[in-house]
Amino acid sequence: MSKIKILVVDDEVEIRSLLSAVLQNKGYEVVTAENGAVALEAVPRERPAVILMDLSMPRMNGMDALPEIKRLDAEVPVIICTAHADLATAVRAMKLGAYDYLTKPFDVELLVLTLERAVERHRLHSRIEELKRQGQGSSLAERMGGSPAIAQVIQQVAQVAESNFTVLVQGETGTGKELVARGIHQQSPRRQAPFVAVDCGAIPETLVESELFGHERGAFTGAQTRREGHFQLAKGGTLFLDEIGNVPLATQAKLLRALEQREVNPLGGTRAIAVDARIIAATNAELEESVKAGRFRADLYYRLSEFTIALPPLRSRREDIMHLSQRFLDEVSMELRRPVRRISEEAMQVLLRHDWPGNVRELRNVVRKAALLATDVVTPEHVPALSASLPAPARAATEAGGEDLSLREVAELATVQAERQVIRHALESTKGNKSQAARLLRTDYTTLHAKMKRYGISARDFAPR
Repeated sequence: MSKIKILVVDDEVEIRSLLSAVLQNKGYEVVTAENGAVALEAVPRERPAVILMDLSMPRMNGMDALPEIKRLDAEVPVIICTAHADLATAVRAMKLGAYDYLTKPFDVELLVLTLERAVERHRLHSRIEELKRQGQGSSLAERMGGSPAIAQVIQQVAQVAESNFTVLVQGETGTGKELVARGIHQQSPRRQAPFVAVDCGAIPETLVESELFGHERGAFTGAQTRREGHFQLAKGGTLFLDEIGNVPLATQAKLLRALEQREVNPLGGTRAIAVDARIIAATNAELEESVKAGRFRADLYYRLSEFTIALPPLRSRREDIMHLSQRFLDEVSMELRRPVRRISEEAMQVLLRHDWPGNVRELRNVVRKAALLATDVVTPEHVPALSASLPAPARAATEAGGEDLSLREVAELATVQAERQVIRHALESTKGNKSQAARLLRTDYTTLHAKMKRYGISARDFAPR
């Protein structure tokens, strides 16, 4: 493996020699430049992982060179070094993009520690860019895991992608249904056309038809301009209908016609408009049960489920937790612009024991929060609230085992239980009407929908039968 390259920029030969010796002794490869102008020539040629640069230099000083270096390589960490501990200068350098600021004479231990953190940041950025490239190219295994259950899902994606079949993706909230839908789109002949995602559960019932099929000017109060629906916006591509079970019965008939006839009737329009979009639908509920209960049309269900992919919950594929946790840690470390190197063995055991009712989405949120709290390594103290999100049976087992919750965890648990109970009561009072329930709870529709999704509450369970 090639050594990590450090560019040392200083006009004093003695300083360049001293830093070169120290850094080479630490295993780094060192290249040098005597001023900012020479450094600008070296950056594209040497591609250093980190730059150590003095401020006061002839021809081009460090403050002038810094923005030019960031223009050449926006992500390379630049550590500014100076003999003058001037706070205003430090602030200015940081605003121009410096990674950190050190004063001469150097504290060697602090210098090495700062350099190591900068190198780690460089590694993380390279890793994230690699993951992004893989994401665009379609490595579902990299993004979802390598368990046998996910391998089967990936095989199904490959089987159906080249066809024009309508696909129904089933799975609990947070299992990655949209990720699978995008994977199908990226591997299909429609990959160059738009991928349009619609959360059917987040659209008020009165606006579902307008959102899906579009409307003409004056079609209803507030329709001041003509607007294309999602079917038209997905022309030639893929339309992903998430939480399809939330589409009202009255709209389901029109949705079925759109699928069968490949045309839609915008609200207020006088003629049908041809549409060309591959449909992928997703649900976190058993649509067959909704069909039996009369809440979902059987003919629409059969039309949507030409090909069905069932996503396993995270608790049934725990072998993916370690891979996903490290992936999320890499991403958030890059976002925070500071490295959180790893998750300790003890913290990983906490993650592995949790039942993850919110699945991969919950895991990602937990890792992000832990990385924000941690300085170097994620430890169990950075994931203390996991027990508060355990399902009731797991909580009961925990309490029976005599493990005490902290005051904060008790408060968080009480809040979750209270919110869940109040939302269920509001939906029961409004017979599952989310718009009315939101007004009753004095909150907005989107917030209510997000809370319901978090707690696994479906409005269909409260609809009249």
